[in-house]
Amino acid sequence: MVFRVLLLLLIAFPAHAAEVAGIRIEEKAQVENSSLSLNGAGLRKRAFFQVYAMGLYLPEKKTAAAEAIGAAGPKRVAIHMLRDVGADQFSEALMDGMRDNHSEADMKALEPRARQLAAIMAEMKEARKGMRITLDWLPGKGTQLTVEGKPSGAPIAGEDFYRALLRIWLGENAVQADLKKALLGGS
Repeated sequence: MVFRVLLLLLIAFPAHAAEVAGIRIEEKAQVENSSLSLNGAGLRKRAFFQVYAMGLYLPEKKTAAAEAIGAAGPKRVAIHMLRDVGADQFSEALMDGMRDNHSEADMKALEPRARQLAAIMAEMKEARKGMRITLDWLPGKGTQLTVEGKPSGAPIAGEDFYRALLRIWLGENAVQADLKKALLGGS
């Protein structure tokens, strides 16, 4: 009897995978026709400010950064803003994270697409507290930025660009060591 009650509770109140700074991070994400699993979730801090909670979704769980970055198929980075950040400041932080994990020659090759992402983000004007932003890798299409579930701008070509974005959080010089660990399933 107790087992049935527990089973009914689990069905009626499905568990979520994580909670980060009061933000519920779901266990699954649907990217086009693929169901992705939460690989890990964590909190991006800057000084003593909580900037955003984020989750990394992959086709299957990975605990090594290189495997997560190189995983085949669709992927998602879900960002839940915890404070208002100007679009220029947000874009510049992403570009700094890319520069920290790539050679000058690699950045030169990525630069036109980085400018494309910055232009898309500039249209937002501001990443506001409570806003949900996703960066999806769509095989055959590119990197799609969405804001509140709606596509923003055209997809940005090249899986190398999406992998460059992932290196911001998972690279050798990741923006925050404890966030990297959390995204790779560590606590």
